[in-house]
Order: sequence, then C-alpha cells, then structure tokens
Amino acid sequence: MTQVSTQVTDHGGGVRSLRVPIPNNPLGYTLVYVVDTDSGPVLIDTGWDDPLSWDALAEGLLACGTSTGEIHGMVITHHHPDHHGLSGQVREVSGAWIAMHEADISLVRRTRDNRADRWFSYMTAKLAAAGAPADHVATLTRTPVGILPSFSPALPDREIVPGELLDLPGRRLRAIWTPGHTPGHVCLHLEEAHPAQLPGNGRLFSGDHLLPGITPHIGLYEDPDDTTVADPLGDYLDSLERIGRLAPAEVLPAHRHAFPDATVRVQELLDHHDDRLAGLRSLLTTPLTPWQLAERMEWNRPWSEIPPGSRNIAVSEAEAHVRRLVKLGQAEAVTGSEPVTYVAV
Repeated sequence: MTQVSTQVTDHGGGVRSLRVPIPNNPLGYTLVYVVDTDSGPVLIDTGWDDPLSWDALAEGLLACGTSTGEIHGMVITHHHPDHHGLSGQVREVSGAWIAMHEADISLVRRTRDNRADRWFSYMTAKLAAAGAPADHVATLTRTPVGILPSFSPALPDREIVPGELLDLPGRRLRAIWTPGHTPGHVCLHLEEAHPAQLPGNGRLFSGDHLLPGITPHIGLYEDPDDTTVADPLGDYLDSLERIGRLAPAEVLPAHRHAFPDATVRVQELLDHHDDRLAGLRSLLTTPLTPWQLAERMEWNRPWSEIPPGSRNIAVSEAEAHVRRLVKLGQAEAVTGSEPVTYVAV
C-alpha cells in the first residue's frame, strides 16, 4: 500500500482510494475507491454532494491518472448521502451507470417522490411517539430544508443482485447483501489474490458495514410508506456473522483506513452489541420510552452535549435495540402506555 498524494492511497492490484471530505461531520471524509477494469475506472461510492467534495473527487481522480469524465460506472454500497451524493454529477459528465441494491433504490425513489414537508411530518410524529419532549420536536420543524442533502438523489439505473458477480470486465467483484445500516447495504468481495499475499479470502469493500474503531449507526429504516416492523439490529448481526465466515484477507472500508483480519473486528462488534443489549435490559427494569432510554444510554459524549439532529439518530438507535430485545422475548411494550414505554421481561 503506497501513498500517491495526501488524499490518494494505492492499495495495489488496480485499487486506489480517495479521501472525499464530508463538510461539518466528525467522520471527516468518505473513502471512495477507484477500481481499474478493462472498460475503464469504476468507483465504489462517490462522496457527499458539496462543491468541496466534488473538487476533492476530481483532483483525486486526476492524481490517479484519470478524470470524472472517464468513469465507466459507480457501485454504491448504500443510499446515504456521503456515499451516493455525487453519483448524479459524475453520471452527468461521464455517462457512467449507477448500481445499487433494490431495497435502497426503493428508498432513493421514494425520497425523490416525497416532498420535504412530508418527511418532516413523518419525523415529527415519529419523535412524538418515541416520547420526545415538545421543545425537541419543535427544533425539527425549524430545521432549514437546505441543510438536509439529497432530497432528490440520483436514481440508479442498475440493480446490484446479491450473490452475483458485477459486470466489471477483467475483475471478479461479487455482491454480498449486508442489511442493517440500511436495508439495501451491500459489501463487495473482490475474489482475487491479495496483491501483498496477505492470508485470507480476497479483499472486501465493506462500505459502512465493517469499520475500524467505530460502530456504524443501526437505527430504524426511515420510510414513511413502509409499515413493516423491521429488526435492523437483527439484520446487522446476521450480516456480520456472514462476513466473519467469509474471512477476507483485508477490509477496505468507507471511513478511516484499510485493515486486515475481518474476523477479529466482526467478533468485537458482536460482543459490543451483546453488551449493549444487556445494558439496556438492566435499564428497562423500569418502563421507559425510547427517548428516555436514549437519554440513559452511553454515547461518545454526555446527553446534554448532543445536538438535536444527533439526538434523533440516538433515539432511532435506541428503538432498534428495543425492537431486538422484543424480538428475543426479553422486553415488551407496556399495554396502554402513550407514548409507548417498554419494560424488560
């Protein structure tokens, strides 16, 4: 692995990564991967839709000896704006195709069809049902629409089919469906010998599914049109075990840095969620709303220091964990409670 420039890393075997910044976000940047194919370069994810991010992507591609106009295709691990945001602009200048799993294509389509005010109404009702206080719900109604990216994200024109090889001439890249972070999240397994001969089974582009040192957000899938009672944490844990069995030699994630030995990181994440579920059960000896539960959970800073938008994410994560406990028969909703409270059983 060699550093080409401050923002470009050569991982060998025709794979490089670009650091594309995410403005005003503690993650800092998305790692966009450039994969050489016989038909031209293909991107895995594209980065946030912002002029600064676009410039970084364009400059990084030039450092790789190519350009945005030469991109052949884009494989998007999931629909979030720090991964899918620039896809439309790249397609405009290059004519490249955009591929995504059907479940996330459905979310992109609904995002494009739904007006922002409908999304706000949905989130307001959802927060109130979770027990959020009125003054917090009011912060959502005051949020400027302009700071919420990708209300009209690019509609993909190809579907990623789990288990199948992608149509990348000269490469063997197989899609693995790993729901949890989003319903259509995919990892991409490069079924080729590791260029540095690391032991293991090829390389894995892991998106946000498997990250070094941080755990991806696992919250409820936000979709006003879907009334399914999903279990995203259960989906995520099952997906983790599937990746652990694959045992890739190296993981190429969407944030931070590449790392070896996926099985160790998978076990760390499984243990983390086991511990968290046990901790939540102990909190639920007293009936709590999802908001009250989120207030009591451990985060990377005190609840009083978490801004409103991040509190929405925290409450969604609390709800996902409660749903998992309910699915396991370890918690239940208190009959007649409004907003709904949950208690351990």
